[in-house]
Amino acid sequence: MERYNFKIVEKKWQEFWDKNQTFKSEIKKDKKKFYCLEMFPYPSGNIHMGHVRNYTIGDVLARYKMMKNFNVLHPMGWDSFGMPAENAAKQNNLDPKSWTEKNISNMKKQLKKLGLSIDWNKEISTCSSDYYKHQQKLFLEFYDKGLVYRKENYVNWDPVDQTVLANEQVIDGKGWRSGAQVERKKLNQWFFNISKFSDDLLRSLDDLELWPNKVKVMQKNWIGKSFGCEINFKIKDNQDINEIKCYTTRPDTLYGMSFLAVSVDHPLSKLYEKDAEFLKFKEECSKTGTTEEAIAQAEKLGFKTNLNAINPLDETLSVPVYFANFVLMDYGFGAVFGCPAHDQRDLDFALKYNLPVKTVVRPLDKDLNFKVKNKAYTENGILINSQKLDGLKVPDESIPTTIKILEEKKFGNKKINFRLKDWGISRQRYWGCPIPIAYDENNQILKIPEKQLPVKLPDGVDLNVQGNPLDHQDKWKNIEIDGKKCVRETDTLDTFVDSSWYFLRFCSSDNSKVPFNDEEIKYWMPVDQYIGGVEHAILHLLYSRFFVKAISYKNNNFDMKEPFDGLFTQGMVCHETYKDQKGNWLHPDEVTSDDGKNYFKKDNLNEKVIVGPIESMSKSKKNTIEPAKIIEQYGADSVRLFILSDSPPEKDVQWSEEGMIASYKFIQKLWALHKKIKAILNDEIEIEDKKSERTEELNKFTNQMIHKITNNLEKFNYNVIVANFHEIYNYFSKEINNFIKKDTLRENYKNILFLLSPIIPHFAQECLSELSIKNKIVWPEANKKYLQEDIVEIVIQINGKKRFTIQSNTDSTEKDVYDKVVKEAYFIKNYSAMDIKKTIFVKNRLMNLIIL
Repeated sequence: MERYNFKIVEKKWQEFWDKNQTFKSEIKKDKKKFYCLEMFPYPSGNIHMGHVRNYTIGDVLARYKMMKNFNVLHPMGWDSFGMPAENAAKQNNLDPKSWTEKNISNMKKQLKKLGLSIDWNKEISTCSSDYYKHQQKLFLEFYDKGLVYRKENYVNWDPVDQTVLANEQVIDGKGWRSGAQVERKKLNQWFFNISKFSDDLLRSLDDLELWPNKVKVMQKNWIGKSFGCEINFKIKDNQDINEIKCYTTRPDTLYGMSFLAVSVDHPLSKLYEKDAEFLKFKEECSKTGTTEEAIAQAEKLGFKTNLNAINPLDETLSVPVYFANFVLMDYGFGAVFGCPAHDQRDLDFALKYNLPVKTVVRPLDKDLNFKVKNKAYTENGILINSQKLDGLKVPDESIPTTIKILEEKKFGNKKINFRLKDWGISRQRYWGCPIPIAYDENNQILKIPEKQLPVKLPDGVDLNVQGNPLDHQDKWKNIEIDGKKCVRETDTLDTFVDSSWYFLRFCSSDNSKVPFNDEEIKYWMPVDQYIGGVEHAILHLLYSRFFVKAISYKNNNFDMKEPFDGLFTQGMVCHETYKDQKGNWLHPDEVTSDDGKNYFKKDNLNEKVIVGPIESMSKSKKNTIEPAKIIEQYGADSVRLFILSDSPPEKDVQWSEEGMIASYKFIQKLWALHKKIKAILNDEIEIEDKKSERTEELNKFTNQMIHKITNNLEKFNYNVIVANFHEIYNYFSKEINNFIKKDTLRENYKNILFLLSPIIPHFAQECLSELSIKNKIVWPEANKKYLQEDIVEIVIQINGKKRFTIQSNTDSTEKDVYDKVVKEAYFIKNYSAMDIKKTIFVKNRLMNLIIL
């Protein structure tokens, strides 16, 4: 039997699609639109298996919608600015632009080999001035709206990448790219006023019905709306300072307060600016980042002042005031009161500095003698040791009652607060979008005039200098605006700015005058289905939502609530990890095994390899598989089939060489089946005359497959679709010799090939071509008359609890089902002597017998 030569077939169809621009997108108002978008890639040089999975999932959906006669926009672009390109250029003495463009060219070729239904006419690259000049216009528009500002502030400083990081870019206290321990540094920075939209960003999450709940919960927690109280703490016997204000969500624990802590940047610090011990303490605090994670992990440090704060609920009580490294100025008022018994951070601090630990909340199942020792009690309960507040339920009664008392005494006010902070967007690096701002001789801010946009990066820059390379470009920095001598801003924009609006640019990628055309935006947006990793649930998705709201703000021509209507988060592609005896990571190509249990180094079979856990593929751990090699070896359709077959697309999938080979062999089996069907249709194989009802069985099977696969596509059950393909193969292989009506066989097989087309497009196209089926590929509609099952399973309940099931004819009446139930052995044994008072019947599904 002739083998399927995927190399010839896939090359043929790639050339055909390129030549005919099959997937070109344009406005067609007579059609329903569908905008399908995957998170666009960073051009690192080669695609990885994560890309393959992400873009295959999107491609299956895009092809399906095209076949359903939707007008589909399915574009591709490149998130091409960023520190990795700058670092690679430094290490290899290259130009970042040339390095990036070379990588884009290579990755584009690799993606095309996957047979993706991409409209390459819409291609964009964020490092192109054709893109970032419009980003600079948006920046200036935001500036005019008051959504961009500059201020001196403590920031997260990555000492390795020598740049500022947003809070969202600090993971476990370390830089998200470098892995270096983040420090705190005071710099003049540019910020987007994202916090202005905190409430809107939170409320509109409820409207995103097609988003995974886990992503919405992550964003809700990050935005962090809290109800609490602003409290004014009077300072005891001090002429320099009268009071300290703080914000808290737990005013009901005030009777458990044993200290008041303030940030080292609090105005109070001016009283200690000549104190050598305090300055030393402040320097130590700078080694801690500004994120909650960094603070949580750092050792709790304090500097005791000579001040004492009075408890507003009982003025006979006072506590010492400390500077503490876990308090930041950008939360509340840079001050918190410490209740050690009911906050673990406060407890750690109190135990270190030998401060009282007074329990004021007991669990519901504990008595008044309950005391906190080494672990803070943070759950609900009952107030104790709190004078008139004793006995109140925590938190439903205790918090509102305490706030009311504080308001009456004029020591506090109810307040809503958000965890979300403004987005610091300044980055001290060369390879990024220049900020379109300059400063005059008095250091006053000037906008770069629109006629001078884009502000392009200078060429031939020496990247191997200390700090930001743009600071050393005097010719580029020094300019004139309206006859005034000015100095350009040398910070560039965070690359997350680039990826926060690209979905809008795709709608008008060839428009040189504006970032996007209003008519095209109204037609294509919002994105109907967005596909990407859950790791971007906070960073990218939150910023993209902010951008849409910021553009809509004070804009009569743009009124959009959300950028992405539907969101699907695919799982990671995983692989075993390997290390040599010295603990160095090994690539799978460096490892061999003869039994699948014991592994050795290929270049030294005497050295045993340590097999680690299965983890998501990562260059740092070397547990990667090169898609280009796999496509070359097995073909794009085999790769597409495998990447969708093992796990639901929202779950992680484990790479398996055996699984890859199985997918390749299955396509070969489909090809052999195709050749047999083709021979039958061409009268090359004679089939013995059989009864005509076999033809009806074929019609029924095909229509049920159409129904199943359609439902599975709509629900992203792609791995189940692969299982459906195996059902199809098994059925046709078994029944092929029983079909006698060739027209019926041809029509059914054509529909089967249409079903295969979104998953394995090259194979399906080749089979259709061989059968000279040239009519437009459309998604087949199932004939409902073939979807009715002859027999259904009916659940039998007794008093609402499932007891057994019975088989019955479809559309059986209530009497028919009842008569079967009372004859069942289980019923006769357990319930025949009891009276049946009532039956509840749901056709084809359930019968509930109410028995007393």
